[in-house]
Amino acid sequence: MDARTLFAPLGPGYDRWGAVLSFGQDPRWRRFLVSRIDAGPADTVLDVATGTTLVARELVRQKDCFVVGVDQSTEMLEEGRRRLALAAATRKVRLQEGDARDLPFEDGQFDALTFTYLLRYVEDPPAVLRELARVVKPGGTIAGLEFGVPTGIWRPLWELWTRVGLPAAGRVIGDGWHEVGAFLGPSIKGHYENWPQPRLLQAWREAGIEDVRAKRLSLGGGVVTWGRKK
Repeated sequence: MDARTLFAPLGPGYDRWGAVLSFGQDPRWRRFLVSRIDAGPADTVLDVATGTTLVARELVRQKDCFVVGVDQSTEMLEEGRRRLALAAATRKVRLQEGDARDLPFEDGQFDALTFTYLLRYVEDPPAVLRELARVVKPGGTIAGLEFGVPTGIWRPLWELWTRVGLPAAGRVIGDGWHEVGAFLGPSIKGHYENWPQPRLLQAWREAGIEDVRAKRLSLGGGVVTWGRKK
């Protein structure tokens, strides 16, 4: 399913329901993501797939840096602007439409970069990683958050939640969440079948990112990966 179509109706409730449906873990994962970024008050961080600006606002809160947020969804950006105003963060954050596959920025323009739930939606993750690295200064940190697939005794519970619980909860919530609930489980599993973590980490390295590390959070339900531009 096209990400732009999938996310178009979700903006007004995205922050709240994203937290609820992840049992409160999504905000925690985003905080950890931002903690991996080296940035200060004079730096500008590019936040790709910024959506409703959850990560952009956390970057301002933790790092007091400037942020440029990019997303391909007009509707999500509209909600992001509203939330920035409510958080009094508009002075620090600028939003614009853009595609992660072809970013409208110069080489080495940003001090660091974050992205969230992006790689499952692109056909060529290595090419996108190269494009993300292109716009970061040498030595700048790059960090990404993706859903993960738990292992061991937690895998059956994850399967049950993604196969039955998420679609059912989405049907109750409405406003496009049933489609998201039905989509997420197969999408996450399919991504890791094609791109198991070792292969994905190698793609990071081949994109010109060194010291690449990954941490599985919440029993493996979330994965934060980070490294530094060569």
